[in-house]
This record gives sequence, C-alpha cells and structure tokens, in this order.
Amino acid sequence: MATKSDKIDMQALLEASHINEVLDKLDQDLVGLVPVKQRMREIAAYLLITKARLQLGIEAAKPSLHMCFTGNPGTGKTTVALKMADILHRLGYIRQNHVVSVTRDDLVGQYIGHTAPKTKEVIKKAMGGVLFIDEAYYLYKPENERDYGQESIEILLQTMENHRDDLVVILAGYQDRMGTFFKSNPGMSSRIAHHIDFPDYDENELLEIANMMSADMHYNLDSGAEKAMQDYILKRKQQPHFANARSIRNALDRARLRQANRLFNDAIKHKKDTTAADLSLITAADIRASRVFSGGLDGESDVKKT
Repeated sequence: MATKSDKIDMQALLEASHINEVLDKLDQDLVGLVPVKQRMREIAAYLLITKARLQLGIEAAKPSLHMCFTGNPGTGKTTVALKMADILHRLGYIRQNHVVSVTRDDLVGQYIGHTAPKTKEVIKKAMGGVLFIDEAYYLYKPENERDYGQESIEILLQTMENHRDDLVVILAGYQDRMGTFFKSNPGMSSRIAHHIDFPDYDENELLEIANMMSADMHYNLDSGAEKAMQDYILKRKQQPHFANARSIRNALDRARLRQANRLFNDAIKHKKDTTAADLSLITAADIRASRVFSGGLDGESDVKKT
C-alpha cells in the first residue's frame, strides 16, 4: 500500500509552478516555431519531473541547464530566452527571473587586463538568472593571435562549471558558425545540454506576424495593404540580409513613416480633418512605395554584415 512519502500529486505540482501559463503565452505570442515550442515543453516537463523526484527523495543529479539557440536573425531566440528564464524561475532552478543579454563587445576588452574585469562584471550582473550571449562565436578569433576573446571563454567555462547551480548560460547564433565554435572549443560544447534550432518563418507566417505587429501598434492593414505586404515578403526574402520577423517590423516602421507623411501632406493640401480611422490605417500605397518593389533594398539592411 502506497504511503504519502512515495507518491506525489503531479497535477498540483504543475499548477503550483504556473509554467503552463508561460508555455501558453509563448504559443500566443510567437507564430509558428512548432519544433521550438515542443522542445520548450519537453525541457519544462523534464525539469518538473526532476523536481518531483527530488521531493520524493529520489537521488538525481542536478540537471544541466546551459543551452544553445541556433537560427537566423529575427526567429525569436531572445524572446524564447526570456520565456525560458521565466520557466526556470517558476520551477526554482534560478533565483531571479531576469536575462542579461550581451555580445562580444560586452565581454572582451581591447587591451591586456581589460577582458577579465569586463567578463566578470557581466557574470556578476547575470548571476542568479540567465546570461544570453548573442553571436557567441565572435568570442573566438583564432586568426588574431592578439585577440582576448579566449580569456573571456575560459572565465565563462569556469563559471558555467563552478556556478551551474546559480547561472544559466544561453549561447546564440547562426547554426553553422556555432558548430565551428563548438569544434574549436570542446570544453564549451560539453557544458551545453540543450540545443534548440529556430527555423525560418514561411511567407504565411510572416504575413501573420505583420498583422499581429500592426495590431500591437494599433494600426490596421486594409485588404490592399495586406496583399502588398504579401508581395513585399516574397520579394524581400530573396534579398540579402533578410531577418525574418525583424525585417517585417522594420518594413512596418517604414510604412508608418510613409503613412504619416501622406496624411500630413493631405491635411496641408486639402485642409481636411483627419479621423482616428485615418490615423490607424496603412494602405497598399504605404507599402508599395518601398524600394523593394523596384529591386532595391528597403532602407538600411536589417542585420549587420558579417
């Protein structure tokens, strides 16, 4: 006959953690990314079960939580890192629900003796939560023998090992470059337990993202604008430096700029009142004025050249 000490109410444990709220919000906030959301649920389930085992006194090694997110820009890596921190905090694996997001420039110094204090200061800020290192492969530059990135890597490795109970490190970047980085730094690779690849969005998902972003900014795309955005996406995806959702946000920002200019000129020229509906409506003309439709780039590139 089972006793109270050898069973646990998993439903109660799940409800007390409130992690389903985070996962449901992730489904609502992010379009597509089905494999990413599935991996998030798997990791959350694993951590919940580990917590249950510990509560029942079953010996279990503390799970390794360091992760790697790979994928192109604008695929939601930073957003998912924030959600992951929330899950880890709700389950008690980190003390603070915060993410410190950095790049090489925040960690690596430009002269001898500069890198160690910079890296340690960043780690100090992130301790108790999550340290998110974007484009992590830039820490390693073997072609430059005077580069100080390796010193930062060594400090990170030591911290990831000695303070794994109080800091989760998430490395992020392009998949191929992260693969090269791990081959060159096997110590880092061995400390990463979870690898999650973020797929690019397809055209339908990008259009849905455009509509969601517009609504969040309290704008509407009329039927002509929606068709124009669909055509824009098809053309922009064929151009260099396309950055998924980031490119869509930039396109909408420029469309809003054109809309404002159009309304301003109409008001001056025709001296008519402007309605709330006018102020909230983006038309096909606001989108089709983009240089993308004539073969050019729509403003500045959405990601830096690498």
